[in-house]
Amino acid sequence: MSHTNQPPKTIVGVPFGRTSDGQAVDIFTLRNQAGMEARIMAYGGIVVSLTAPDRNGKFADVVLGYDHFDAYLKNMPYFGALVGRYANRIGGGQFTLGGKTYSLPKNNGQNCLHGGLKGFDKVVWQAKATETANSAALELAYFSKAGEEEFPGNLSVKAIYTLTHGNELRLDFSATTDAPTVCNLTQHSYYNLAGKGDVLNHELQLHASRFTPADSNLIPTGEIKSVEGTPFDFRKPKKIGAQIRDASLKSTDGYDHNLVLDKSPDKLELAATVHEPTSGRVMELFSTQPGVQFFTANFFDGSIIGKNNQAYPKHGGFCLEPQHFPDSPNKPQFPSTELQPGQTYRQTIAVRFSTK
Repeated sequence: MSHTNQPPKTIVGVPFGRTSDGQAVDIFTLRNQAGMEARIMAYGGIVVSLTAPDRNGKFADVVLGYDHFDAYLKNMPYFGALVGRYANRIGGGQFTLGGKTYSLPKNNGQNCLHGGLKGFDKVVWQAKATETANSAALELAYFSKAGEEEFPGNLSVKAIYTLTHGNELRLDFSATTDAPTVCNLTQHSYYNLAGKGDVLNHELQLHASRFTPADSNLIPTGEIKSVEGTPFDFRKPKKIGAQIRDASLKSTDGYDHNLVLDKSPDKLELAATVHEPTSGRVMELFSTQPGVQFFTANFFDGSIIGKNNQAYPKHGGFCLEPQHFPDSPNKPQFPSTELQPGQTYRQTIAVRFSTK
């Protein structure tokens, strides 16, 4: 029997730490036949590490994070986490649904960001390892009670991470509710395909010919504009750092913007390709979502000490967070994020690694 037909080794959870209220947190390792490895913990559904080979076959960890669990509790810029109930910002920390106004925690100036003070990134998910002939998978489940972070409706969420033998880490979200609510889930890994330094020389191609301009609080104005002639034009590959000092990015000190993907609604399609020239690593991002938040770790300043004792510099990672647009509950012209009883929310994100 050839090696390639052997199923992946059984995935088992090993203890990684305890939350401040004493909940035990396990970490799971998914491996594929190519030697790629994803380590994911039950707390926040966080991808703690993800390895990918360079053009010489040398593996490196391509996501930022911490070696030890306690660090995730102390200083957490959403490293590798599942984000919800509502990824990105809701302006003024409130929205109206079915004639009722909901006031959410304001944890980002006047906005509610990434689900509030204790979003899905800070809860322990129920974890269950599963396997198929072609992949190893980790199923995470969380029941978010009505009123949690002031959101309406009991929301039952599943997130399944699958590592395939094609060097792809796939994430399938599903969610149901018992009362009308809003739902916008994403994954918040910070990638660095070189494994160190900043990401300004990474070349990005983003299949987005439009973006949603935002005000000084990063809340969309409601317009959808062409990227033509702006620093947001990545339709042809260009270095992330090529226009990062543009005057229009001064207030954010880099990219932290939602781009509108050129794709069919709800279809899993290629959204972005990133190439890191020195290692030859290539990452392709596939998504079913209409938008992607492109963020370049603008506030990093070397004070965060991550894995292997690395100080993470300014622009030390990039995030491509597939999502519905920020503040959609307050922007009826944007694709809706409402979820009704009887409906099932489904979205998929996949990152595939190769070299050139």
